[in-house]
Amino acid sequence: MKSYYYTILLGLLLVACGGNKKPDMAEVETSLAAEDPGLPEISAENIEAILASIPSPLELSSHIQEAGIAYNAGYLNSTDNYENYQTSNKKALNLGIYGTDLGYTNLYSQVQDGLDYLSVVHKLSDDLNIGHFFDFESLKRLTDNNANLDSLLMITNQNFDRINNHFVEQNKASLSSLLLTGGWLEALHITNQVALTQMQNEDLRERIGEQKIVLDNIILLLTVYSEHDKQIAELLNDIKKLEKAYENVNITYKYEESTSKVVDGVLEITSNSTSEVHITDEDINKIAAAVEEVRNKIIS
Repeated sequence: MKSYYYTILLGLLLVACGGNKKPDMAEVETSLAAEDPGLPEISAENIEAILASIPSPLELSSHIQEAGIAYNAGYLNSTDNYENYQTSNKKALNLGIYGTDLGYTNLYSQVQDGLDYLSVVHKLSDDLNIGHFFDFESLKRLTDNNANLDSLLMITNQNFDRINNHFVEQNKASLSSLLLTGGWLEALHITNQVALTQMQNEDLRERIGEQKIVLDNIILLLTVYSEHDKQIAELLNDIKKLEKAYENVNITYKYEESTSKVVDGVLEITSNSTSEVHITDEDINKIAAAVEEVRNKIIS
């Protein structure tokens, strides 16, 4: 089973901790429904199960780079906006956004932009009292030297585990959810902006369509906290506008039995099941407009 990394904060991605098996979302929903309504914070296990079902924003951004599409700093949230974020929720959302932006700059080896985004990520993480989870000097060195992605993924994955545990212990697990939401939304925003100029790119179209499934999980995650946090309730209402934009997108699945083989004494199992995304130009335009509306409110 593929592990999904969702690099949060620093960089290069928000790291979603990948489990060894695909989470059973039905079990997660049942567990969430059973939570004491007076205690909206959900367990670390449930958060991890949902996070593990969500692809890395870097996964979306890498498709853009692989398509040979040029770097465009105009897609990113200006680092000058940092001063606008005064609440913990705003800081967490935009820390997620800046983390994705940092990943995007690294993909294109934009060192100076990367250092600028690393700086604002540092500030926001300190504001949220999680800066001590990071070795910023090491991360700066890795970013400055265009280190390979695996090294950064390893570091940020470890950091996210610590951050998530910290937020849960502090009864602030909702902040992990906001980090996740911000990073995912920014990756979708960047992909949308490119797709609007590359409508014939089937790979980007499919990636955008697949986010309908991710959206369902994001909504599930935010719903847990919406009744106890007015800001999250407002964000949830905004995110639900994407449901309307995605309503005509269809994803069909074709099941094929998995195959296995032994490689260097290790059994490898390959899934042969496939999915097909049905998405029109009109759908892409609707999705892009809805994402921009939500994102503009978050970064303002």
